[in-house]
Amino acid sequence: MDADLVIDLSGLNCPLPILRTKKALANLQSGQTVHVTCTDPATPKDFEAFCKQTGNPLLDSAATEGKFVFVIQKR
Repeated sequence: MDADLVIDLSGLNCPLPILRTKKALANLQSGQTVHVTCTDPATPKDFEAFCKQTGNPLLDSAATEGKFVFVIQKR
C-alpha cells in the first residue's frame, strides 16, 4: 500500500508515537494516508483508540518481529 507520508517512530514510547502521528496528519490533506512504524507494544491499542476518537480511519495494522505498522487515512 502506497502512503502519502511514511514515518518511523521506532524506539519511541507512548504517548510520543500518537503525538507525532497527530502532528503528521495535521500536515496532510483529507483522504491522504500516513504509514507509521512503531516498536512500543502499547501502540496497537493506542492507535485503535486514537483513530476512533479522531475519526481518522485505520486502514491497516500489522505486527511483525517486534514492529507495529499502521496505515491511517486523514478524514
